[in-house]
Amino acid sequence: MIVRNGRIAPENLGPTITVGEILVEIMASTTGFGFKEPQTLIGPFPSGAPAIFIDQVARLGGAAGIIATVGADDFGAVNIERLRRDGVDTSAISISPDRPTGSAFVRYRDDGSRDFIFNIMHSAAGSVILTSSAETLIAKAGHVHVMGSAFAIPGADKVIDAAIRSVRSREGSVSFDPNVRKELLGSGNFRSQFETMIQNADLLLPSGEELFVAAGVDGEIAAIKALHARGVGEIALKRGRQGATFFGESGARFDFHGFEVDEIDPTGAGDAFGATYLTSRRQGLGPEVSLERAAAAGAHNVTKRGPMTGLPDTAQLDLFLSTNPRRTA
Repeated sequence: MIVRNGRIAPENLGPTITVGEILVEIMASTTGFGFKEPQTLIGPFPSGAPAIFIDQVARLGGAAGIIATVGADDFGAVNIERLRRDGVDTSAISISPDRPTGSAFVRYRDDGSRDFIFNIMHSAAGSVILTSSAETLIAKAGHVHVMGSAFAIPGADKVIDAAIRSVRSREGSVSFDPNVRKELLGSGNFRSQFETMIQNADLLLPSGEELFVAAGVDGEIAAIKALHARGVGEIALKRGRQGATFFGESGARFDFHGFEVDEIDPTGAGDAFGATYLTSRRQGLGPEVSLERAAAAGAHNVTKRGPMTGLPDTAQLDLFLSTNPRRTA
């Protein structure tokens, strides 16, 4: 492990890159439980947490790239076309000749919870390797963003490690979104990979109980102190529709209560939040302003159906900020 410098690297140091799964999402048009009866489906929508994240970075004017694999099929093409159109460097996306692009089928229940059927591990998304194109992208990166979901992909840990070492050699920075259920952390290599990321992260972007999993202790204040003591400089805690909180290692804290919006599809909101917070910081904005912009991006995204459909560009984000009411508590 190369020691972190405790700051988020500015945009001019090089692009933000990420590693992980690219999927298509196909969703039921009605609420209900699972997929045991015939129903109308809509999609495919470009998806995958790292893909959503990096697309939002690019839409906000940040230099961005992704290392991933898709199949030689229409589902892969629709993802690459979307990312490329929004300005993402897609040169390190491999195309598998014998595995299909990963997929996620989702159905919403009346209470907003979701049922998923994933095809990741036996798809192209379940294979990430350090190609020469990936090495070229890594060599110019200024920041690496890691999603916990990538830990389940064989070989992704080697690519992530190479990327972190490379950006650290140029005084770049690292962010980590745990994006994982605590039940998945108890076996195999998962826990050690998670701990390595906590040791490397300059910025942590947890949701809910992920904060306690990351810290290894219960209680919000205790968890924040434990993470700062381990060298995590900034923590932006996502609280869903209740907003978000920034915790700085100097003791600074900013609470933002979120926006009043009509939610249509929550998938991708956390990824939009994380990408906007990071990109705002890399572009020189302070943590309080970045937190509000991040919450706005997440709120904007839930108003559209499809994980990337509601990702705002800079003009859309500014309009949303100027026209939408904030929650008071």
